[in-house]
Amino acid sequence: MIPENFTAETCQDLRQWLNVVDGFGELERIDNADWNLEVGTLAELIYRERTGVNPALLFDHIKDYPKGFRILVGQNSSLRRLALTLNLLADGDGIALVDRFRKKLSTLMPIPPRVVKDGPIFENQASGKDVDLLKFPVPVVHELDGGRFIGTACIAITKDPEEGWANLGTYRAMVHDRNSMGLFTSSVTKHARVHMEKYFRQGKSCPVALCVGQDPLLLLGGGSPVDFSSSEYDYCGGLRGRPIDVVSGEVTGLPFPAHAEIVLEGFMYPGDVKAEGPFGEWMGYYGAKTDDTPVVHVEKMYYRNDPILCVARPGRTPTDYSLVNCTISAAHIWNNVEKAGLPNVTAVWSLEPGVGRLFHVISIKQAYPGHSRQALFLASQVLGAAYLGRFVIVVDDDIDPTSMSDVLWAIGTRCDPEYAIEIIRRCGSGMLDVVIPRERKGHSSRALIDACIPYERRGEYPPVAESSDELKAKMREKWKGLLKRQ
Repeated sequence: MIPENFTAETCQDLRQWLNVVDGFGELERIDNADWNLEVGTLAELIYRERTGVNPALLFDHIKDYPKGFRILVGQNSSLRRLALTLNLLADGDGIALVDRFRKKLSTLMPIPPRVVKDGPIFENQASGKDVDLLKFPVPVVHELDGGRFIGTACIAITKDPEEGWANLGTYRAMVHDRNSMGLFTSSVTKHARVHMEKYFRQGKSCPVALCVGQDPLLLLGGGSPVDFSSSEYDYCGGLRGRPIDVVSGEVTGLPFPAHAEIVLEGFMYPGDVKAEGPFGEWMGYYGAKTDDTPVVHVEKMYYRNDPILCVARPGRTPTDYSLVNCTISAAHIWNNVEKAGLPNVTAVWSLEPGVGRLFHVISIKQAYPGHSRQALFLASQVLGAAYLGRFVIVVDDDIDPTSMSDVLWAIGTRCDPEYAIEIIRRCGSGMLDVVIPRERKGHSSRALIDACIPYERRGEYPPVAESSDELKAKMREKWKGLLKRQ
């Protein structure tokens, strides 16, 4: 349960959020780690090898840096912290959280940001020759990374030069030197890429503000599937129930969060590209080194006293952010298939080994012939699953979509591959899809797996060998001492 003193109105920034997280025991402080590989490797080991709740990791006294210049990893890597960020009830049940979030989305009223004149982000400023991106403990995250990546758990802020709406997107950014960095927008469909190319077609430079320490809700918004021409500021304001306070950048005029930790402000210029990467990406493989990544020339940087650099450690799952992707994708899929007219959806989940994009599971209570196929085709193409998907699986309502064991059991015992698997081709993909060769980048196929009991055989299918709910409840009560024993 969220502490009583926390409301959507009281949380202004990352620090207030961390105080609440610390209060319920999910913040772990780590001192004296090296920015070169140790921060990334410790995060990998903690999130992949520990059991129990994954804490947020706050690093301080980092090698070569003064006390107070900190790194935060794993902001939303537990259901409780994710619920806190979304201002929702947390009870440890992933499907329940998805259901609450999707219902909140279905009634969401966007709230535009509020422009204010001042904020903590202006506590420290540097411009011109005083800009130094490595003033902050920018890590080398993985051993084969091509450099130090300042942008991982970040939001890049751009504005459409024709329509005027601001976009927040999460894109990787590698430091080139004191005042320049690459900004890798992996697909032509990414909104920042669309904005950049509009500026370039007009022969103009593209302004950008990169926020590398911010309220976890803004990071969540930057990675969410929000409709084109809709600002993530409005989306996040609607989720929080009040406007997000923003200030106008003194160089670009772009709106960035007044309570951010670190903001880097500059421009991208037509034809100005440079090789960057590789970087260990969300699929669990190194993203290719790219020769044509746009360069951001940073003209001004802003940062708070004792700034917190937010970092993600993508890689082989589970990672510090895979749970977030699973929850957000599932909520959007669930809402969108119902909007398309699909009845009797009982749950949707995106399996964590697929990092919220590769394995989507939809559970239905079958109502008519073809219901399961309708669910498969719709779920594969709605917002939340259409980009970079791989497998969609439909199961009956007695299957827990969050359980790998349940899902695989349903596939193994209810799916005759000849009749139950469909392949659809030339769906939307992207540059980071490692199995797609370079000449076919941009498209990929989808496997649709019908793991429901065949509709026409429901009445004759053998019953599941499992105790009834009533009998299990009776035994839990009678033998509760034995069943709770460690």
